[in-house]
Amino acid sequence: MDSDILVSRTRTITTAQGATGYLRIDLAALGRNYRKLVSMLTPVRAGAVVKADAYGLGAERVASTLYGEGCRHFFVAQFVEAVRLRPTLANDAQIFVLNGLQPGNEIACAERGIVPVLNSLAQWRQWSATARMLKRCLPAVLQFDTGMSRLGFPREERAELAAALGDGSNVEILFIMSHLASADDMESDQNGEQCAEMSCIADEFPGFDLSFANSGAVFLGDAYHGVLARPGIALYGGAPNAGANNPMEPVVSLTVAVVQTRTVPAGTKVGYGGAYVTQREMRLATIAAGYADGLPRSLGDRGAVYFNGTRLPIVGRVSMDSVTVDVSALPEGALTLGSLVEVLGPSQTLEDIARDAGTISYEILTGLGDRYDRQYR
Repeated sequence: MDSDILVSRTRTITTAQGATGYLRIDLAALGRNYRKLVSMLTPVRAGAVVKADAYGLGAERVASTLYGEGCRHFFVAQFVEAVRLRPTLANDAQIFVLNGLQPGNEIACAERGIVPVLNSLAQWRQWSATARMLKRCLPAVLQFDTGMSRLGFPREERAELAAALGDGSNVEILFIMSHLASADDMESDQNGEQCAEMSCIADEFPGFDLSFANSGAVFLGDAYHGVLARPGIALYGGAPNAGANNPMEPVVSLTVAVVQTRTVPAGTKVGYGGAYVTQREMRLATIAAGYADGLPRSLGDRGAVYFNGTRLPIVGRVSMDSVTVDVSALPEGALTLGSLVEVLGPSQTLEDIARDAGTISYEILTGLGDRYDRQYR
């Protein structure tokens, strides 16, 4: 009997390569989320934002799944992400670099068939010069700032850009775009203000298709859709609109193993700085994940994990590699070395843990570390 247990444990360790946390990524749910968005947008096309390694879930696996669902437009933030992703996708898939190009990357971008999103006259001039040097017509997207003051041609550069386009160019403009700052808040006045500004830009640059909608804007209506939407967080199961029921399926679940359990008396200091002091006898469990694994320090004395639906509050500070939780609500012995507790799953959503951490679901998702064993369904 003991030898059977030993063999079973050995197989578990070999399979997980020593991991003590298990990040499960449901590619089927990802596909269903994409199809749901497509059904809401038709006849508008739906691309996919796969920047930051597909929000931390693995850009190659995610993009391949979405390509199989019919997606042909993929958006990353940095050129290096596009270089890594390009070999994964067939030639009919287009990869767009939202931040545009840093000087010196233009020829490599052209050779790989990657499309830069141009955000300024400086980027425009560099890309135009590259096209002239290569004696080729190179594709690009023009992004305009409609009120976010982050990326895109500002209003004062639009006249010069329009003149340059009017003089003829060897750059093919695939579409124009902008980004909404408050699309997750369906009641925000900024949405309408940016939509009106985008309409003015469309009048100044007639004849070009428009891409405008991110995840939240898919739910704002036809005026925001353009011809190509760019959903991101909604694909991965995050709520596209704050304060509303989340219509998307969860894609990610996370369980973490218990390292140690103990019972401590009242008056015991817990964690760094002795920031938490027990007011009664308490049973504690330490789990094998911390802020290096994407659990923010701000979860200390605020967040929780779950076991069979029972909330286990975090006590004391979150450490780099571990978190201590109060397991007094469980029967004694319910958790032992190697037991798995739920960090993300049926009892706790991305939005729940983000709320407790005082942040947003994007930060939780993209922060999940690489020490978890990633299991793709």
